[in-house]
Amino acid sequence: MTAAILVFLIVGLILTGIFISPFLTKVRRNSIKRRSFPALWNAIMENNLPIYLRLSPSERRRLQGHIQVFLAEKQFIGCGGLEVTQEMKIVIAAIACLLLLNDRGEYFPKLRSILIYPSTYLVKETTAVSDYVVEERRVARLGESWSRDQVVLSWEQVKLDTGNWRDGHNVVLHEFAHQLDQEDGKAEGVPILQQKSDYPIWAKVMAAEYQQLCQDVQQGVKTVIDSYGATNPAEFFAVATETFFEKPQQLLHQHPALYDLLKRYYHLNPVQWI
Repeated sequence: MTAAILVFLIVGLILTGIFISPFLTKVRRNSIKRRSFPALWNAIMENNLPIYLRLSPSERRRLQGHIQVFLAEKQFIGCGGLEVTQEMKIVIAAIACLLLLNDRGEYFPKLRSILIYPSTYLVKETTAVSDYVVEERRVARLGESWSRDQVVLSWEQVKLDTGNWRDGHNVVLHEFAHQLDQEDGKAEGVPILQQKSDYPIWAKVMAAEYQQLCQDVQQGVKTVIDSYGATNPAEFFAVATETFFEKPQQLLHQHPALYDLLKRYYHLNPVQWI
């Protein structure tokens, strides 16, 4: 076999893999979705996800299928002595998969592991104080999303959030919104959109709403969107997502353009769940 033929065969195998792999992944995921949804899982969701029974039958079926795929593809790791239970997996997967009901076909592709701490956890944070001085300190966190392959969560906070669904705070929605934002490798408050024509509209609405929030926070105006969203555009998208799912009526009333933008992105209308 000549070198040219060998190279041709290798390239052919690579190209075949590139085109066939997504097809096989889709077939495997569809097979997982067709599995019977365990009654115990359903009971866990009814007890821990306040809006679950308010979803339409179609939305519930789609959510169940996404949860099954999510659990098959992601690993959960207990930290700080925590033993991960089935309830923890189902609750986290259910909330995260609410963001996937638009059926984009992706399941947070960069994400491999969900790390769960019992409660607030400490991390080392390095801050440049000046050109020549760097300060290292330990800060408490409730969750974080890594652009590489992990999401970190406090189980205590997850439980608190599910018990207070309408307060506008949800660490799982927040961190997994960051995962959507980070799919293209950047965290800038712009997830991957369906069409190129969607980006100018997204930029216009998000920029205006972000600037308005920053102005309101500076002036001490009470806002339906948490003030943490004024940190930067990436945090604004994550906080706006929390508000969209947990305070849809208030968001629609006070920020109709933002609500409509998120409604089109997520292909959902949470006002119908109230």
